Amino acid sequence: MMQNFFSKINSFAHIKKIIPNIWDIIIFFLFFCIAFAYLKAWNDMNIPINMKHTVVLKINNLFDYTIQTVLRMFIALFFSFIFTFIFGTLAAKYTSIGKILIPLIDILQSVPVLGYLSITISGFMFLFPNSMLGPSFAAIFAVFTSQVWNMTLSFYQSLITIPAELIEVTKLYQLSSWQRFWKLEVPFSIPGLIWNSMISMSGGWFFIVAAEAISIGNQNILIPGIGSYIALAIEKKNISAIIFAILDMSIIIFLYNKLLFQPIIAWSQKFYTNTRYIKSNSWIIEILQRGKVFQYLFDFMRNILDIFINNNLCSKIFNINTINIKKTYLITFFWYFFIFLILFKIVNIFYNSFLLKVSLNTFFYVIELGFFTAIRVFSLIIICSFIWVPIGVWIGLHPKNTNTIQIVAQFLASFPANLFFPFAFLIIIHFNLNFEIWCAPLMIFGTQWYILFNIISGTKSIPKELKLVVKNIHLKGWLKWKRFLIPAIFPSLITGVITSAGGAWNASIVAEIINWGNQKLIAHGLGSYITINTIKGNFSNIKLGIFIMCIWIIFINIILWKPLYKYTKSRFTTE
Repeated sequence: MMQNFFSKINSFAHIKKIIPNIWDIIIFFLFFCIAFAYLKAWNDMNIPINMKHTVVLKINNLFDYTIQTVLRMFIALFFSFIFTFIFGTLAAKYTSIGKILIPLIDILQSVPVLGYLSITISGFMFLFPNSMLGPSFAAIFAVFTSQVWNMTLSFYQSLITIPAELIEVTKLYQLSSWQRFWKLEVPFSIPGLIWNSMISMSGGWFFIVAAEAISIGNQNILIPGIGSYIALAIEKKNISAIIFAILDMSIIIFLYNKLLFQPIIAWSQKFYTNTRYIKSNSWIIEILQRGKVFQYLFDFMRNILDIFINNNLCSKIFNINTINIKKTYLITFFWYFFIFLILFKIVNIFYNSFLLKVSLNTFFYVIELGFFTAIRVFSLIIICSFIWVPIGVWIGLHPKNTNTIQIVAQFLASFPANLFFPFAFLIIIHFNLNFEIWCAPLMIFGTQWYILFNIISGTKSIPKELKLVVKNIHLKGWLKWKRFLIPAIFPSLITGVITSAGGAWNASIVAEIINWGNQKLIAHGLGSYITINTIKGNFSNIKLGIFIMCIWIIFINIILWKPLYKYTKSRFTTE
C-alpha cells in the first residue's frame, strides 16, 4: 500500500514544471484575499477582554465586524459537518442509538440559543480567561446549535432511504462498510446535505444578534460583529445604521453565495444519480477548471482521497459486520445505562435548581405559555407547507428554467429576517396590529426555507424512470399529486417540516419580544418568557422555561414526529 502511495505521489513530480496561467493567478489572488481577511478577523477576535474594544456605529468598522461574524459562521458550519457525519451515521446504522438520538436531536434543536448561551458562556470564559476568544467561542457554539440539527436530520433521512438496488451493487462489488460509506452513502446524501447547509447558514444569521449581543443578568457583552452592530443600532434607534447593515449583509450574502454555495450546488448536480445531469452556471468552477496548477492539485487530492477511501486498515476498523452493535447486547446495555444516567442527572438538576424555587402556579403558567407558542408554530408550518410544497416541486421539476428563482430563494433564505424586525415593529405600531398574532410570521420567516429547500432537493432526486412513466400514462391534477409527487417527496417534506418547526420554536426567543429603542412589543409565549428572564438573570426561570419547552417538544415528538418518521422509514426505506 505504501509503495502505491509513493508511486502516486511521484507521478506528480512534474508539477514543478507546470507554469501557472492567468486563471491560476486569479484563483491565488482570490484565496489570498479571503485568507488575509480571515486571518485579520481571527487576530481581531484574539484580543484581551479588558481592552477597550466597544462596538461603534461607524460605517468604516462595518466591514471588519462582518468578516468576524462570517468567520464565526463558517467555523460553526465546519464543526456542524463533523457532528453530522458522526452522529447521523450512528443514528442510521444502529437502531438502539437512533431510537435515542433522533428524539434527542429534535429536542436539542428546539432549545433556545439563549439557553445554550446562558449555560456555556461561563465555561468558555473560563477556558479563555481575559480574552475575547471566550465570548467569541460562546457565540460560535450558539451558532453551531442553530446549524447542526437540521443537517444531521437530513443526513440521517438520506441514509435510511437509500434504494435497495444501490446497496445490492455495493455488495456485488464486495465493498466494505467503510468504502460503501464514502462511495455510496455520502454521495447519495450530498444534494440534501448541501441544501440544508445553506439553510443552516440562514439559521445562523437569524440568531447572530442574540449570539453576539449577550445580555445575561447585569452583564452585557458586545462581541464585535454584524450581530452586535445591529443590536446596538436597534437600541439607539439608528435607521441609517440599520439600512447600512442591510446593504452590507446583501453584499456579503451575494459574495459567499457566488464564491461558495453556487459552485458547490453546481458540483453536487452529479450526485443526482437518478436524473439527467444538468450543468449549472458557476464562473468559479469554470475558472478552477481552466487553471493548470489547480487541475494538477485536484488530481493529486483525488489520488489522496482514493488511498484514504480504499485503505484496508480503515475498512477493517470500521467494518460494521465485524462489530455489530445491533447484536452486541453488552454495548446496548451500557448505551441505555448511559442514557439513564443522563436522564437521572437532568431530573436531579431540575428538582434542585428550580422545582424547589418556583410555585406550582408558575409551573402551570409556563406550560400555558408553551401552548401559545405551539399554536403559532404549527399554524404557520401548515400555511408555509401549502405555499412552498407546490413551488418547491415546480422548481425541482424544471431546473433549466428556474436557475434565477433558485438564486433568489438562496439569497432570501440566507438573509437574516430579524434585520427587518425594526420595520415590522413600526408597521405593527402604525396600524395597531395585534402582536399576539403578528409575531407568528416573524417566527417562521427565517425557518420556512427548510421546507422549500428540502422539497427542491427531494423533487430533484425523483428517478427519471418514474417521471417518464407518469408522463406516458398522462397522470395529471390531484391524482398525480396523490399517487406520484406526494409519496416521492414525503421523506424530504418530513425532514423540512421537522427542522422548520424546531427552528420556529428556537426563533420564538427573538420573535415574541421585539424592541425599538426602549419600546417593546411582547407576546405571551415561551420565547418571550425565556428572553425576559435571561435579561433579568433569573436562572431558575430560564431553566424552567427551557425544561417546559423540552417537555412540549417530547410530547409533540411522541404523538406526531415519531409516528411520521416510523411511517417514512417503513414506507420509503428500501433496505
